[in-house]
Amino acid sequence: MSISSKDIVPLTRARAQLAELVEEVQTEGREKIITKNGESCAALINAERLDHYHRLEREHIHLTLLDEVLRGLDDLERGKTLGFAKFKSKHGR
Repeated sequence: MSISSKDIVPLTRARAQLAELVEEVQTEGREKIITKNGESCAALINAERLDHYHRLEREHIHLTLLDEVLRGLDDLERGKTLGFAKFKSKHGR
């Protein structure tokens, strides 16, 4: 969904018309960008869409962790390992 100029709302207007903006977000599904001093500072989006974004973020984190595990297993297969003493001296811990 693209953002149009009518979806960019100054904070003063958002304060004065919050109920109307919320209604528009819920009924039309349009996201609003709230600006303060001409800079974007917050967004008003449907709660279901926010939940969706959070699920996508968690999924991305899980996929990244799985990729790291696969790379670690590949390193093990290739013998690219580091003993504890060598690791400790290399990383100073």
